[in-house]
Amino acid sequence: MHTDRESCVRAVQGKDARFDGWFYTAVRTTGIYCRPSCPVVPPKPENMVFYPSAAACQQSGFRACKRCRPDTTPGSPEWNRRADLVARAMRLIADGTVDRDGVPGLAARLGYSARQIERQLLAELGAGPLALARAQRAQTARLLIETTELPMAEVAFAAGFSSIRTFNDTVREVYALTPSLLRDRAPRTGAQNGALTLRLPFRAPLNPGNLFGHLAATAVPGVEEWRDGAYRRTLRLPYGHGVVALTPKPDHIGCRLSLSDLRDLPVAISRCRRMLDLDADPAAVDGQLRADPVLRPLVDKAPGRRVPRTVDEAEFAVRAVLGQQVSTAAARTHAARLVTAHGDPVEDPEGGLTHLFPTSAALASVDPGTLAMPRTRRATFTTLVGRLADGSLHLGVESDWAEARARLLELPGFGPWTVDVIAMRALGDPDAFLPTDLGMRRAARELGLPSTPAALTAAAAAWRPWRAYAVQYLWATDSHPINFLPV
Repeated sequence: MHTDRESCVRAVQGKDARFDGWFYTAVRTTGIYCRPSCPVVPPKPENMVFYPSAAACQQSGFRACKRCRPDTTPGSPEWNRRADLVARAMRLIADGTVDRDGVPGLAARLGYSARQIERQLLAELGAGPLALARAQRAQTARLLIETTELPMAEVAFAAGFSSIRTFNDTVREVYALTPSLLRDRAPRTGAQNGALTLRLPFRAPLNPGNLFGHLAATAVPGVEEWRDGAYRRTLRLPYGHGVVALTPKPDHIGCRLSLSDLRDLPVAISRCRRMLDLDADPAAVDGQLRADPVLRPLVDKAPGRRVPRTVDEAEFAVRAVLGQQVSTAAARTHAARLVTAHGDPVEDPEGGLTHLFPTSAALASVDPGTLAMPRTRRATFTTLVGRLADGSLHLGVESDWAEARARLLELPGFGPWTVDVIAMRALGDPDAFLPTDLGMRRAARELGLPSTPAALTAAAAAWRPWRAYAVQYLWATDSHPINFLPV
């Protein structure tokens, strides 16, 4: 996954933050591993060893640097631009599948044998699923140690460790400090009124306008809101529920999380990062799009646009159907009615959030006659939620993009626009494209690009595999609220 040795050495010597998360540098003489941009004096090249994952460093006996904290780097962009077995496995591991269901559960979700998954992860990442999950548990433990006053026994349980002894041994091995010393060294800025305050890193640049503008403009009342400069929403999680507030900052995203069960912390962080596309590589994306003379001025004007995604793939698919051929305001109204009638109530002392978005099972029981939409779209809605509820259609972080597209196209009322917007914003396909979208076609005409779907698709071939990002730049030529950071 990582580049050749010469390129890695140059990145470390140049303290190049663009490579943080792409690979890790271990130093033979100190037994420490770092991110490429570590501020300390670079080691001699002959003492450097490069690994594709923090788990591989830990498995080889190296401990994390206390200066650069390599375990807090943005994740590798590889997992969000690929749909092969390794990428899908990494997305599931980040979503906590191994901690909840073990390696057999991971294998079952992917449809491969545990041996096949182990072999491919070892070949590409230098670590198997258990080691990768262990590295994630260590990072979660560190967050809880440093940002809460929880007793260490509760930290161990919440981070996913099976015993206090394993928790203590892992923290000492990875960070060269006991859990108590790790807490003593941390600034007291984390937990307030039961909430966790965290920093979500990203690769610069990041343009928050379209990202938060889109989320705020399409927010479903009761589930989402823009309040006091933050996008807030409820989260349905494996062990309970949560409320998150995400605030754009110049060098990170501020994240304030309230969870009913702390075991959901790594999953909640993973889903928020995925929704905000924080593991993207803007240098690669913008570099390729700038090669097109039509897109170059748009990229130069506001680089670092991300694709606004979702925390729940099934929820987004339902909302995509509700939004077919209606305005943004009408789609929000339809969704809000379903939330009020069928969502699970939650308490939000800090704002106006009232419900979790309804489950597919709850929506499958809705009387179609109560839906204020045309008969054909009712059929589309009921078929979708029925398939999601009975498991014959599954949309998740591990979905194979081509297979999911094919299954969605089989459903009545699902055309190319609906399928591709789900592929782009729910499944995370960075190459999803919307040539039939009215906003896209309007932008294309204004910029002198072909405006018919077939011709626009042909012209967009040079933007691959980043066409979903090109959509964001083209949409940004409009004055729609989705393109601007709310005030």
